[in-house]
Amino acid sequence: MAQVYLNRVRQSFPRERIAEIEKTTASQLAALRGAIKPGASIAIAAGSRGVANVARIVKATVDFVRDAGARPFIIPAMGSHGGATAEGQAELLASYGITEEAMGCPLRATMEVVELPNDGLKTKLFMDRFAWESDGVIVVNRIKPHTDFHGDFESGLVKMMIIGLGKERQAFEMHGFGVHGLRDLVPQAATRLLTMQKILAGIGIVENAYDETATIEAIPAANIWTREPQLLTLAKQNMPRLPVDDLDVLIVDRFGKNISGTGMDTNIIGRTHIVGEPEPVSPRIKMIVVTDLTDESHGNATGMGFADIVTRRLYRKIDFPVTYKNVVTAGFPDRAKLPMVMETDGEALGLALRGAGCRDASRARIVRIRDTLHLGEMLASDAVVDEVRGKPNIEVPGERGEACDAAGALRPF
Repeated sequence: MAQVYLNRVRQSFPRERIAEIEKTTASQLAALRGAIKPGASIAIAAGSRGVANVARIVKATVDFVRDAGARPFIIPAMGSHGGATAEGQAELLASYGITEEAMGCPLRATMEVVELPNDGLKTKLFMDRFAWESDGVIVVNRIKPHTDFHGDFESGLVKMMIIGLGKERQAFEMHGFGVHGLRDLVPQAATRLLTMQKILAGIGIVENAYDETATIEAIPAANIWTREPQLLTLAKQNMPRLPVDDLDVLIVDRFGKNISGTGMDTNIIGRTHIVGEPEPVSPRIKMIVVTDLTDESHGNATGMGFADIVTRRLYRKIDFPVTYKNVVTAGFPDRAKLPMVMETDGEALGLALRGAGCRDASRARIVRIRDTLHLGEMLASDAVVDEVRGKPNIEVPGERGEACDAAGALRPF
């Protein structure tokens, strides 16, 4: 393979962010004090995504509940993640800094659920046993565009209330209906659940394009239905994007569950792999190379099926039973298909260029990113730089170098 040269490129996005996380969280929660009864047992639900500052936000919520005279405890709300085991879900929370010691309150993880009256819903309705036995639940989650569909409620509080708190049983129920279950049946189930008055509030988090906390909002249960779609609109406005729509090769240094529920955000890569659903119109990427799996994923390689080529380094990290449990529950098995495995980064890039039909590597349209969460800085080939140079939000500082070293490893980002 002819040597490939890449240039450093920086994109700028709006960067509103919160500096005082704990103070902002406490200020938002102040309006909920009347809903917290002294002595009440309050479950604080945290999920499996890599949400910026999530441990700090959860800890501030724990402190607020305790200061109100109630008894807080933490529960995982993450469907079938963590291998669909209580131990695995507690381990995921610990990887984000959410432990009993750090939070100063009990952490109660279980896969046991209580079946609730569904009153004519198409699906059964379940809730985590500890959550149902509590006096009230506060859910903490980031609100963002979903990787499988688009609607008024995508990834956020409503989804966490149903699939997160409903554990593997509820995830299996909803995903059995495919996109219809996620887009249409989850909100219907949430409407029913909210009438039971077990959910006290949600703490909605919106991040900017740099994976930083931009908004923290405590929303009373009665207002979630109207406020979450508004925060979703804000999240979509904040979402980063690749600087061009057409690429021969996209190199992704790492993917994983802490990056996106699908390992790589489908909104960024333009691939969903859902049978019967159309693929996104853009971006249009001929070949995707992924070189590593994040340690925070604990072997869950859901989303590797989006890639065309991966490295041996990534392959060795895959926990296939955990990965298969996730995709089988979700009902999207294509996302766990094993791509071609190459020994080195250079071999993977060479195969990708061939697969994309690039006979002249010097003219190939290539972008390399750390992951789909971080698009503020990237490396791009000369052909891409020629297109983006001069755009008001693009900076090309002039740093150019070989993509790989003599051993075939990608040079440090």
